[in-house]
Parts: sequence; structure tokens; C-alpha cells
Amino acid sequence: MQYSKTQEFMAEMIGTMFILLFGNGVNAMFTLFNLGGYTNITFGWGLGVFLGILVSNRITGAHLNPAVTLALVVTKRFPLHKAPLFICAQMLGGFLGAATVYLFYQAKFQQFDPNLEHTAGIFSTFPAITTSFMPGFMAEIIATAILMFAILAIVENFVNDKAGFLAPFAVSALIVGIGMSFGAMHGYAMNPARDFSPRLFTALIGFKNNGLTDGSFIWAAPVFGSLIGAPLGAILFDLTLAKRK
Repeated sequence: MQYSKTQEFMAEMIGTMFILLFGNGVNAMFTLFNLGGYTNITFGWGLGVFLGILVSNRITGAHLNPAVTLALVVTKRFPLHKAPLFICAQMLGGFLGAATVYLFYQAKFQQFDPNLEHTAGIFSTFPAITTSFMPGFMAEIIATAILMFAILAIVENFVNDKAGFLAPFAVSALIVGIGMSFGAMHGYAMNPARDFSPRLFTALIGFKNNGLTDGSFIWAAPVFGSLIGAPLGAILFDLTLAKRK
């Protein structure tokens, strides 16, 4: 079935928004209310990805990530001319998801952090090692390469298969696993729409120490790391496990 550009845009936007609704939402629950722990956070993000895939997969294949779209273009799995539409939708979805979470918890933000000095980390990622850019940057490259490699393996194993309905579960489990195993170094963003869009939102409404307008380059590690890591993971998959035509 053919879908219009508007439907494709809306699918990518809403699917990405779902990721942020549940991901930023679980971060807010942990930070503002001291409910749950790191395991809750990883499962919250995994659930967000699962629901985002369900929302958008039928229409677009559920990219939900500019780095994934770029990797699919680089490996000739997706046409270049459609990439700008998808990426704009993803970035807008990330922004709207963060904005919705903030509006939902606004009263608690005013009570917990009235000057918005300490809570930007609810929305975007920050490095564990603050004395050097490289550890977080490399963590994002490696984590996103793992993500993209595994996504292609999942898709290739499940596509046109009776067990295809399991693919969203597998990708969600992948997100949970990466978070549990590799998340601490820079928050495992692996997605510019998941990190830069919410960071831009926090900067626009006045969050301090947001990693974008505070004179730091914290924003660059998850953005450029993921944009390098995803194509790298896709290329490695093609060189090793991809089905040969």
C-alpha cells in the first residue's frame, strides 16, 4: 500500500514522540519523585521504542531516528530523497515528546527545581566523565553501531517471516540491553531526535546547564557519535552477516 508524504511524516513524528513520552517520562518519575531506579529507566525507554514501532511501522518501517535513516541511506536500503522528510519528522517528534512531558510535570518542576538548574538531564544525556569529550563520544559511536547492527540482524531474520510480529519486541529488548550494559558513559542516546531535540527544548524554555547554550559541547557527542556509529554498524553488518543476493 502506498502512503502519502503527510502520512509518512506523521508516522515518524508520532512514533518518535512516543519514544520521548515514555523515556523522558520515566526519567521524570525517577528524578522528580524518586520512584523506581535505573532498571525502570531502561525498561521505560524500551517500552517507548516498542510503542513507537507499533505506531509507525506499518507506514514507514519505524526509523524513528535520524542516525538509522542515515545508515539506511548509506547502505542503499532507503532512498536519499526521502531522508529529509523523515529526519525533520523525527526531530519534531522528539521536541514535542519532551515538551509534553514537561507540561505534564510542570507543577512538580516548579516545586523541585524552580530555577531549572538541575533537571535538564531528565530530557537529554550527559557524560559520566566530564574532563574529556572523547569517552562519551566513543561510547555513543560504539553503542549506536551495536544498535544498528542488531536492528538489521533482527529485520533480516524476521522480515517476511511468520514470526515477524516479534521484531518490535526484539528491538525493544535490544534497547533495554544496551541501556543496562552500556548506558552509564553518556546515557545511551544513540539518536539525535532523542537527545538534541529535547535539549533544544530545554534551552528554549530556560533550563540551565542544558549542554547546548551553557558554553559546553556536551550536545555534540550523542549527535555526531550516533551519526557515525549507525552507518558503521550497518556497513559492518553488510560485510559480515547480510544475506547475499
